[in-house]
Amino acid sequence: MGTIWAKEMLRESKPKYKAVVAMIRDQIAAGGLSVGEKLPPVRELAWQLQITPGTVARAYTVLTDSGVLHAEVGRGTFVSDPATTIDKEAGELPLNLIEIDTVHHNSTGDFNSVNLFSPHLPNGGQARLIRQLLTEVAQDPPSGMMHYPSRRSARPAREAMACWLHGAPIGQIDPDDIVLSHGGQNAILLVFQTVLRGRRPVVFVEELAYPGFRRAAELMRADVVPINCDKDGIIPAALAEAAERHPEAQVLCTSPEVHSPTCGFTPMARRLALVDVARKADLQILEDDCYRMGRAEGEGYRQLAPERGWYVSSLSKSVTPALRIGCAIGPRGMSAALHRSAEHGFFGLATPMLDLTAALLGHPDLPQIMEASRLGVEKYVKIAVNTLGGFDLRWRNDVPFLWLQLPQGWRASAFCLAAEKEGVQIRAAEEFAGRDAQSPHAVRMAVNGGVSLRSFEAAMERLRRLLDNPPEEIGV
Repeated sequence: MGTIWAKEMLRESKPKYKAVVAMIRDQIAAGGLSVGEKLPPVRELAWQLQITPGTVARAYTVLTDSGVLHAEVGRGTFVSDPATTIDKEAGELPLNLIEIDTVHHNSTGDFNSVNLFSPHLPNGGQARLIRQLLTEVAQDPPSGMMHYPSRRSARPAREAMACWLHGAPIGQIDPDDIVLSHGGQNAILLVFQTVLRGRRPVVFVEELAYPGFRRAAELMRADVVPINCDKDGIIPAALAEAAERHPEAQVLCTSPEVHSPTCGFTPMARRLALVDVARKADLQILEDDCYRMGRAEGEGYRQLAPERGWYVSSLSKSVTPALRIGCAIGPRGMSAALHRSAEHGFFGLATPMLDLTAALLGHPDLPQIMEASRLGVEKYVKIAVNTLGGFDLRWRNDVPFLWLQLPQGWRASAFCLAAEKEGVQIRAAEEFAGRDAQSPHAVRMAVNGGVSLRSFEAAMERLRRLLDNPPEEIGV
């Protein structure tokens, strides 16, 4: 394939990404690239063509958006089948659906194929409780069935959410401060819609970060700039330097309690230093707390910097992702603007969902159910640690994923492909980095409570065998 990617194949055109787009289209048309064939990683192709990785990444994005290529999580970028591609001349884009949860309903038995892409909570009784409450709401909905949602009809749900968040160190909150959302991802988007201004705003994220930050920023036509991190999170000096280079930056996105994908935690001294930088650079701080299942270990940014701290959370990682219930809370004086972003976008949550949220979050059985799910997660984590503990593994008992730095001889993409052949699907570090960023040879493995402990243990054992036997390849 080396001759396909010769620098001489690039057409003389500017900007260069268009030349890369044209080259790939020409190769597909001439049969040099066939349907299903994998393209080189961004950095590899950039090196062969002697151009920047960002140029190649932009070309891949253009071709993916137009349906010529498609990206598969943890595997790479491939040539699409024209027969299944929507006609772009009509101005339509391919669906490119993001598959997050591929675990089948009621699948708690033994399986050889184990999906560890995203966390799947063990059922601690929430499914039964939700079915019961759905029946009760349907029989006598407090909000009725013939009304638009309103702040008044949403108040019981907001009050229940405020009680559910009790104990989170995020400063004083009133039910009127809470804006209910369609899950945590929607809450992030609401914050961006409220905060971001200008034709091309800039958003700062951790160098490895929850991909939803980037997706929401792209919807807002914002540029995403990664900030260097160490074991304690974002490096204050790196943030200050980035703020000088990008004075138009408006928001810093971070997950200080549970960092995905590294399982990291940002200690208080580091948080205070970051607040100091944010104040000097006039940056808003968006804290994503969706992955926390246990007690918070540090003060949140809304408490540390009440004039610029935004907080988002959801039920997805502690109760269930099925209901798509989340919330956003703004800093002092910004509640009205945040409510306005939600109401201008979708009026409010559907009234039956508001009634269900109020009933569920206020139910006396919910704390015990959440604790049962947390203990269930702990069982899966213990199995993974017992099996893979001899390697460079980061984990916490109450976090539904683990972070594995691969040993010498393994690259993340190759390891993910090898694992998939063994029936185990995991995420490579590059899935959490920007397309033109350099990522470590590491993988994230999520807890899948939708399969039995025995199946999960067998999957971990297959991964251990791969780790013990890296491919013996010598590049020349």
